[in-house]
Amino acid sequence: MANKYREITTEEPEVIEQEIVVEKTTDSKPQKTSKPRKRGVLGKGLSAVFSGTFLTNDKTLKHLPFILFLAFIAILYIANGYYADDKIREVNKISNQLKELRSEYISTKSDLMFASKQSEVAKAAEKLGLKEPVVPPIKIKVDSLQLYKSGN
Repeated sequence: MANKYREITTEEPEVIEQEIVVEKTTDSKPQKTSKPRKRGVLGKGLSAVFSGTFLTNDKTLKHLPFILFLAFIAILYIANGYYADDKIREVNKISNQLKELRSEYISTKSDLMFASKQSEVAKAAEKLGLKEPVVPPIKIKVDSLQLYKSGN
């Protein structure tokens, strides 16, 4: 596909220098007269809403309760969004507190397990002057019938 503005020649072209002068003319382009632009239904409706002239229309006054109902529903929708955001923040805060309390519980439980070991109890009892018995305890067997007869 050849460019229609470019001439294709098979001979060697001669170098021709030309000076192009562009003159500005004011009469070459006629100016368009501004016509009032046609507006569609959407454009008319939006301009009526933004200018406030829709409030004086009888049709609008007829539908005013429905418009107020829609405004009320929109306010409730926005309030519900804010309420949900607050609840999400509160749940996140409580879950962080729960994690902190759970870690505190685990560390306290491990400290208690360490302190209740037999060797740790023996060390704490030595400070009070108590010694760990070296001899195992002896079982004393008593016949309850003999105890009852001897008690009379």
